[in-house]
Amino acid sequence: MQNIEIEYKNLLTKNEYKRLLSALPFPEKGMKQINYYFETADLQLARKKCALRIREKNNKYTLTIKEPHPDGILETHATLTEEEAEQWIKGKPVLKPTIEQQLRSLQISPKELISYGNLTTFRRSILIDRCELVIDHSKYNDRHDFELELEAPDQKTGKALFQNILKTYNIQQRKVKNKIERFFSTLPDKYNR
Repeated sequence: MQNIEIEYKNLLTKNEYKRLLSALPFPEKGMKQINYYFETADLQLARKKCALRIREKNNKYTLTIKEPHPDGILETHATLTEEEAEQWIKGKPVLKPTIEQQLRSLQISPKELISYGNLTTFRRSILIDRCELVIDHSKYNDRHDFELELEAPDQKTGKALFQNILKTYNIQQRKVKNKIERFFSTLPDKYNR
């Protein structure tokens, strides 16, 4: 399965995160998800501005490769069993046709992929004007961060709503790296993407 992801992101301070939590109708309890990140020793995925992860959510495992696309990010997904996910984490990838095809097109051998660790996110989301508005609290490598994300059906709708939220709640727009980049930036220097 593939889809184009159109999203807007902004890092939040802890106070901004709390302010949005209380001002908008987010659910009281968030959903926990764990991302397990994979890369080659020589960072072939990063050099191609791609990423590979397994996301564990509600005891389900989804393997996703993300690639640049003119309209956003092309995501290719494959469902894994818990046992298959464990094999990936142990360095024994269980290939799925959709992911294998994308890796082949990127000229990356699955045998070279290494599990670098994981990032745990507590996510809350609501729907506004056909967009999913998300706030995340993420923990990884002794770090915590807070993030606002907006997934939109198109760029025009998404950009306008995102800018409106930042303005309404007096949130400074900040350039933001995605979660995998933030995760890798906390590893020893040779792994920084």
